[in-house]
Amino acid sequence: MKYIGAHVSAAGGVENAPENAMEIGATGFALFTKNQKQWNAKPLTDDNIREFKKRCDEYGFSPNSIIPHDSYLINLGHPEKVKLQKSRDAFLDELRRCEQLGIGLLNFHPGSHLNQISETECLKIIADSINWSLQKTHSVKAVIENTAGQGTNMGYRFEHLAEIIGQVEQIDRVGVCIDTAHTFAAGYDISTEDGFTETFEMFDNIVGFDKLFAMHVNDSKKELGSRVDRHESLGDGFIGWKPFELIMKDVRFDGIPLILETPNPDRWPEEIRKLKNLMKI
Repeated sequence: MKYIGAHVSAAGGVENAPENAMEIGATGFALFTKNQKQWNAKPLTDDNIREFKKRCDEYGFSPNSIIPHDSYLINLGHPEKVKLQKSRDAFLDELRRCEQLGIGLLNFHPGSHLNQISETECLKIIADSINWSLQKTHSVKAVIENTAGQGTNMGYRFEHLAEIIGQVEQIDRVGVCIDTAHTFAAGYDISTEDGFTETFEMFDNIVGFDKLFAMHVNDSKKELGSRVDRHESLGDGFIGWKPFELIMKDVRFDGIPLILETPNPDRWPEEIRKLKNLMKI
């Protein structure tokens, strides 16, 4: 089974996210468990937690069909110790929120070197941050999202992801979320069947499909190799429908959340229906 959905609003409380996902025909979803643009947030209440779990059960969302995204402020590769610890503390809070809600995955951007340290040093700091956080939690898996390579962001090459994973002590609790728009912008041409096949053979050889825990399914506003992170509605960008058709028909992408982050929420029900229909062709 494929868990197809979108990153839905949790405005008014995390317990509202499952209903928002149900209303667009989703079988999985992403959310923020706190305001993604602020460092601090009120703790989840017992009511928040109870209602979230109740509604997930009511609408048929299993824990492995849900993948929250952490705050955009967090930089687990920060070269400055004080700011790094601030990011680590915020990331730990996000992991603990997932555990409270009974969610098994947390998606995050790996981090940035800010032109202050080398890429190798930054990747080690990211891995150390993951180790520090996992040691203080019990069950949630840290899911590293590949990036477009914009600015000084790490994670735009499959080798970066593998290098981080290789330094994580609790290896069973770390994996990857592949964003199709980021992949394309980073220079992997998944817009054709041949390019898609080559890219994911490369991914399997370098990272491994056993480490693919989720995907973000987005078209790209920017050209191949642009290193610019701009999402587009499916079929309207430079990627086109081909890779999404291939994903829907490929059993290697079963059993994981496949999440839309496309820019027009009004089109999410249509995009989800189209993705589901591609599985039947």
